[in-house]
Amino acid sequence: MRVRPVSTEVLVEELADRLAAEAPGQRLRVAIDGPGAAAPGVLADALVDPLRVRSRPAVRIDTADFLRPASVRLEFGRTNPESFYTGWLDEAGLRREVLDPAGPGGTGRIVTRLWDARIDRAAREPYTELPPTAVVIVSGPLLLGAGLPFDVTVHLDLSAGALRRRTEPAELWTLPAYARYGDEVGPAAFADVVVRLDDPRRPAVVLDPRERSEDR
Repeated sequence: MRVRPVSTEVLVEELADRLAAEAPGQRLRVAIDGPGAAAPGVLADALVDPLRVRSRPAVRIDTADFLRPASVRLEFGRTNPESFYTGWLDEAGLRREVLDPAGPGGTGRIVTRLWDARIDRAAREPYTELPPTAVVIVSGPLLLGAGLPFDVTVHLDLSAGALRRRTEPAELWTLPAYARYGDEVGPAAFADVVVRLDDPRRPAVVLDPRERSEDR
């Protein structure tokens, strides 16, 4: 697998260039997929201003604001990797309130936060009207392979060893879910952009992400 080392600053500028050039005159739905250890939200946030400079207004969505209610999410315990893999994200809500309205023929009216997991209540956010050329950036883990309608997908890839080292001790129970995701979905083999982040200070862009990742 061939990779090209880049700085974080160059990575952000190159991604912004690519996204700004996609679907000119239309809205764009982008996934920044990666485990918490890869900080997908940090990269997503870093893209907002560069996209606006390129005349593509950006709207940020964090999947932490689209979780299912605790009664469903935690039915089998707070540290169940199977539930984390299949049952935490409200995929139907994310599609209904964000991805479908932002897509071709959609209304352009989205909700940026659906559920407040801290208090386990609906967030009651007002609708946001998307500009015609808006880029909607959705960040979070386990986003690919479920048929969610993204136009561009970015996967932040960590080796198993790096993922274990950089995962907070309280979150180590999620590792089996990420291992299953890699085995069953293989996001590094089909995402539009794959970034290796074993060392967060030295990201590397995979030059041909559709070549299946080697066993690591």
